[in-house]
Amino acid sequence: MTWPRLSGILPIPRNSDPPLQTPHDLDAWLRLTLIPGVSARAQQKLLRELGTPQDVLGAPVGQVQRVVGSEVAAAFARGAQEALVARAKDWLATSGRHFIALSDAQYPRAWLDIDSPPTAFYAVGDPAWLSTPAIAVVGSRNATAQGVQDAQEFSRALCAAGLTIVSGLAHGIDAAAHRGALGERGSTVAVMGTGADRIYPRANATLAHEIADKGCLVSEFPLGTGAIAANFPQRNRLISGLAGAVLVVQAAEESGSLITARYAAEQGRDVFAIPGSIHSPLAKGCHLLIKQGAKLVDRVEDILAELGLGSQERLKRAQMPSHPLLRAMGFEPLTVDEIIARTGGSAASVAAQLSELEVDGRVEALAGGRFQQLAAR
Repeated sequence: MTWPRLSGILPIPRNSDPPLQTPHDLDAWLRLTLIPGVSARAQQKLLRELGTPQDVLGAPVGQVQRVVGSEVAAAFARGAQEALVARAKDWLATSGRHFIALSDAQYPRAWLDIDSPPTAFYAVGDPAWLSTPAIAVVGSRNATAQGVQDAQEFSRALCAAGLTIVSGLAHGIDAAAHRGALGERGSTVAVMGTGADRIYPRANATLAHEIADKGCLVSEFPLGTGAIAANFPQRNRLISGLAGAVLVVQAAEESGSLITARYAAEQGRDVFAIPGSIHSPLAKGCHLLIKQGAKLVDRVEDILAELGLGSQERLKRAQMPSHPLLRAMGFEPLTVDEIIARTGGSAASVAAQLSELEVDGRVEALAGGRFQQLAAR
């Protein structure tokens, strides 16, 4: 694995030009980044050409127009909406909330090497997590029980190995990845597709608060931004950009997870994918990634070895299920009668054990009266 290059604090653009070194002035940075209709690319072009945010905001319209064209210059002439600036300042008055611009030491260096980094972003929690070695874990919102378990257990083990888990706070795989990381001594970062003051989906509000307490929530979108569909693919470049590698757990052929994987490949990050049944729509995306060169993994040790974090001793510890009924079942779907035949137990004993294992999340009841072990990866 190749971790992101650690460039200077402000390499804009990524060439031999000397880096910008501008002082952090909250009001000026807010006004620069809250002008409607002005992209991060345009903001950064103006900073390169004109200097500090104060210099940009004070430049004559004609000078701005020569740098970024008449349409953007007209937007600058109108300026930022005072209500948005005031809202941001009020929000930032609460402890644990941050507005981090390109000039700040807390700006994650990994983002400085991606295409179109945000000029500034909002964070809740501890921004130090943004600069730790990380892996992104992403996948379907409509994950199966096995997929959720895989995401959670992979994330827990990767976190235990010293990696921060990055994901997108969505239902399914994302939420499971965050929860797996929160169960370990490490932590997790959620890159949001809404404003930092808008939790989406609302069902993950409790999870988001826990991430803010033990990790970090980040958003490049202005406060108050709701769940706009186009924003979620855009934020995926930041998920992969924070990480040295991306793991896709379950994904359909057309999904946001494949967008994240594509960004990762473009950014020079490793891409891992967990295979599944050839009949499962949620495995199609992972199989496509593997065909395109992603590394097939079916246990955590595969990733740790690839990243240079696994020892030979650890790789030899292929964990067989400790429960005798699980060892007898293997991982194929079986009826109760088939399980009885394999174990030699009574119908009452097998039924009781299956019930207990289902409650523990180690067995899943399937259609047709069959049961299948959920793999502990």
